[in-house]
Amino acid sequence: MPYAMADDSTTVAYQVRGDGPAVMLLAGQANSHRWWDPVRDGLGAGRRTITLDWRGTGASGPTDRELTTRRLAGDVAAVLDDLRLERADLYGTSMGGRVAQWFAVDHPHRLGRLVLGCSTPGGAHAVERSLAVRRAMVQPDRRAARRTLLDLMYTPAWLAAHPGPTTVEGDPSMTPQARRDHLRASDGHDVWDHLPQVLAPTLVLHGADDALAPAVNATLLGERIPDARVEVLPGLRHAYFHEGEAVATPLVRDFLG
Repeated sequence: MPYAMADDSTTVAYQVRGDGPAVMLLAGQANSHRWWDPVRDGLGAGRRTITLDWRGTGASGPTDRELTTRRLAGDVAAVLDDLRLERADLYGTSMGGRVAQWFAVDHPHRLGRLVLGCSTPGGAHAVERSLAVRRAMVQPDRRAARRTLLDLMYTPAWLAAHPGPTTVEGDPSMTPQARRDHLRASDGHDVWDHLPQVLAPTLVLHGADDALAPAVNATLLGERIPDARVEVLPGLRHAYFHEGEAVATPLVRDFLG
């Protein structure tokens, strides 16, 4: 497995499949590249897909208490450097969408097209999940907490037909400290003031019934990023890209061209 070297010498593991125009796929909080496994083939037909393991997940180096979404955007740039790629498209979901926002701000010349899925701008302007959802996710009963997470990701009908396990429940190899560092980085995200600087053509996707990152955030991103296109997908939750693959993947592929 290839590794890139971040600016602080942390190793960042990455994975490459296929040939063609490059698109980087950025996973959600506390997840490795496995997040994309169910949909990668569909997204990658005729393309070169690049994923990475966030710090603290998979084969990458450890996290630290200074972790931020902006620093993680630097790790994305380090992977492009290692691949000697000057430019790529970017598709980030959940925390990966937050990282992608910073990449678009800090590395505009390296970005072709941008897709932001189930993400938020962070900070005071974002609409956060409810207190009830937050409490349910951290309850001491691990089985109940897992069920809460799955209910936030997928509809009851989908879960009944697909008992799992799924690839979006978090990397089981993570340490408790790494999970806390990821949560701190995601919660500390705030790119609101910089979003008007995003120059890349942008598509914003969101499940209409997403309670983990309420769908109103898609509208906020669409209004803040110049000329962004917004698609809110009815009946889908946070893992819209998986359960709604038949709709979401063609939207992304058409947008990326």
